[in-house]
Amino acid sequence: MRKLRTIEMQRLTVEEFKASEKLPLVVVLDDVRSLYNVGSIFRTCDAFRVEAVYLCGITACPPHPEIHKTALGGEDSVDWRYFPSAQEAVEALHQDGFFVYAVEQVEGSTMLQDLQLPPGQLHAVVFGNEVKGVHQEVVDMCDGCLEIPQYGTKHSMNVAVTAGIVIWEMSLGAK
Repeated sequence: MRKLRTIEMQRLTVEEFKASEKLPLVVVLDDVRSLYNVGSIFRTCDAFRVEAVYLCGITACPPHPEIHKTALGGEDSVDWRYFPSAQEAVEALHQDGFFVYAVEQVEGSTMLQDLQLPPGQLHAVVFGNEVKGVHQEVVDMCDGCLEIPQYGTKHSMNVAVTAGIVIWEMSLGAK
């Protein structure tokens, strides 16, 4: 096997990305404090052609060198908006007809492997702060909660890793 060179991968330009069909998914970051996590999530959203990222509360916005360090330009290709709070973002999403999930461990959460996405439905997924998770007020506003099963000693994963897993699964369900 020979590794492909970047030029052989025929990636989209930013302009082609902007004009392309997107995964009908909005990613919401609720007080994500690490700029490296924000950048990593932008890069993952670029990889899966996610519609947009909503940055809320203390979550930093581009342009920023620490976001760029892990986003590697994903912050330029993926559309984003800032909201003073995740509650305001969820309200806007509901007004636009989105079904909104929080990724959080709650009573009655849907295990990610059991997720069934209805065709044609717009979806958004809220990821929370690295320590406190998704704010309870935001969880209360969501239409459902998703949980990734975990079998080790820890009760959570890094938010950027979690976003990668959830976005991947949602991209499969949207097809």
